[in-house]
Amino acid sequence: MAATRPPGTRSHPLPARPPHSAHARRAAFIAAREPRFLHSGAAGRIRLRCRALGVRRGLEGPCRQPVLPPLCRSQPVCLHSARSSWSGVALRFWVWLGLQPERRLQLEKGARAPGQRPLRAPPFLGRPWVSEECGERWGGGCGSRRRGRARRGWGRRGLGCILRLSQVRVAPLPPTMWASWIPVLCLGVCLLLPPEPVGSEGAVPIAITCFTRGLDIRKEKADVLCPGGCPLEEFSVFGHVVYASVSSICGAAVHRGVIGNSGGPVRIYSLPGRENYSSVVANGIQSQTLSRWSTSFTVTKGKSGTQEATGQAVSTAHPATGKRLKKTPEKKTGNKDCKADIAFLIDGSFNIGQRRFNLQKNFVGKVALMLGIGTEGPHVGLVQASEHPKIEFYLNNFTSAKDVLFAIKEVGFRGGNSNTGKALKHTAQKFFTADTGVRKGIPKVVVVFIDGWPSDDIEEAGIVAREFGVNVFIVSVAKPIPEELGMVQDVAFVDKAVCRNNGFFSYHMPNWFGTTKYVKPLVQKLCTHEQMMCSKTCYNSVNIAFLIDGSSSVGESNFRLMLEFVSNIAKTFEISDIGAKIAAVQFTYDQRREFSFTDYSTKENVLAVIRNIRYMSGGTATGDAISFTVRNVFGPMRDSPNKNFLVIVTDGQSYDDVRGPAAAAHDAGITIFSVGVAWAPLDDLKDMASKPKESHAFFTREFTGLEPIVSDVIRGICRDFLESQQ
Repeated sequence: MAATRPPGTRSHPLPARPPHSAHARRAAFIAAREPRFLHSGAAGRIRLRCRALGVRRGLEGPCRQPVLPPLCRSQPVCLHSARSSWSGVALRFWVWLGLQPERRLQLEKGARAPGQRPLRAPPFLGRPWVSEECGERWGGGCGSRRRGRARRGWGRRGLGCILRLSQVRVAPLPPTMWASWIPVLCLGVCLLLPPEPVGSEGAVPIAITCFTRGLDIRKEKADVLCPGGCPLEEFSVFGHVVYASVSSICGAAVHRGVIGNSGGPVRIYSLPGRENYSSVVANGIQSQTLSRWSTSFTVTKGKSGTQEATGQAVSTAHPATGKRLKKTPEKKTGNKDCKADIAFLIDGSFNIGQRRFNLQKNFVGKVALMLGIGTEGPHVGLVQASEHPKIEFYLNNFTSAKDVLFAIKEVGFRGGNSNTGKALKHTAQKFFTADTGVRKGIPKVVVVFIDGWPSDDIEEAGIVAREFGVNVFIVSVAKPIPEELGMVQDVAFVDKAVCRNNGFFSYHMPNWFGTTKYVKPLVQKLCTHEQMMCSKTCYNSVNIAFLIDGSSSVGESNFRLMLEFVSNIAKTFEISDIGAKIAAVQFTYDQRREFSFTDYSTKENVLAVIRNIRYMSGGTATGDAISFTVRNVFGPMRDSPNKNFLVIVTDGQSYDDVRGPAAAAHDAGITIFSVGVAWAPLDDLKDMASKPKESHAFFTREFTGLEPIVSDVIRGICRDFLESQQ
């Protein structure tokens, strides 16, 4: 029969704690001089804390097992974890692994000596191994007493309790179980270590665009990656060595010689604002002067990363918690009823002079202020026309009226000839791009300020602008005096530069003085979206058929001039499957359909087919040709949303009636423009043309006179299209 045990006892009672005083234990531990721990005595207790970076130092190379001094294996040791929870867990792992590596703690659940409290285990070990009696003994060194309440055990902040190995029984640790803890420890600590922030050593640089400014990078230090092939002449750089934050980062890097035009990594440092940014020519870039700016930056050579420069800014930063930060929504500002991307093309030539140039800037600033610039409203940029055009700032450089006004104020006078046409063409081709802030579905407008007259051809530039979908808006000031009229290439340049001559796309002011009263009417026109559709849709929402006279009276050489006239009109429009469509019919007594609306969907193919049309020769039956075209060319397009136009080119009198077939075409919704050459009767031209007859019928004595009529026909098509939309 087994012997009975007294109540409250165990078969293997824990031995009594050796009688060591706190001062003796403190002195013994100081003598041990363990380098990984710091000692500090206070109120009769010992604190052992992990030395700074001790956890990381312990993880260098293979996972090493920290070993406590022998004193700590036989004496009570109070361990306080670091402040953060993950480092406290790692430290407790270290202590557990370091206490006699060849053995593991194996305590009987609930084992205790008489008068002892039950043993409890840390959550991550799953078995009891620490006695709470020690925590109370040490006066709250591990289980602290605050506000009269004892907090024993591991507590909320992961405070370790006293380890007294002499009170517990140990058993040999199987090698396989001991080795299984090492990868768990490595994986757990590595996952909890925070990644390197962007801008630190070894971080991946942020890919930016050619026109990203210093103020777009809101960090004290950051590594960025500039793309290659940026246009040097379009960089906006203010200062030298220290640059205003409104400057292009890549432009400043090229200007200082940190990178070449092939791009590369750049490190940017934010600096406080300053005054008097200097102007220096360096590495092909002319930096500009700036009187004052709120923030600055400088650039140095950056370290290469693995990320390729794609032209789009990509952030690779993650917070230390491993969670992605929620993007703070951008505050929506601006006049929502006036969405437009507007480029102000100001006159900076000697023709206007320094004084009137400043008055012009003041007027532009007032217009910009009243527009209601913002993220949800209009976006504004500025181009200066002189001997050579210069883009002062782009659409995405500023999104507040305050910044735009300051930038306009800082624009300097350039001088030179008034090459407005050259500047307008440059603006249409280079200004409105995705990289510079143009928005999809928003009207693109160029407001051209002309003081007197332009020095070059502005009509051709207006056509180029319309091909790029840009609305040209002319603001003319002070017409040329009679002595200067001989220097003007085209007195009617305003009417030919805009899409339609109805007063909407042109605006006149007598001088630059007292212009405040003109600000509001101009803003109202710029914000009238319904009429801002000339360049946007009249070139891509029409069906145009050409009816070409191939009679014997024309001749082969003149027939080629007629084909050139047709090509010049056709190439102005945006031909595509969903855009404008072109067809052609040649007639004598018979009719031949050269190609229909659905045969070709690109401008190149259409122009090539027109050039290769063969001359027929024969009589003239214009009436039958009109009926044939309405039936066989426009008939299949009756369900098309595009507006239908018919352009008739003839050189003589028709042998049949033209009035009846033309009236039938008008009733079918087809607008007719009649163009007569040489012996074409004016009465027949008017009978065929749509109303009003004066603006739809044209005549010239010579075939070489067809070229000036091209722009008149194009403007007429856009005019009729807009009127049909109202």
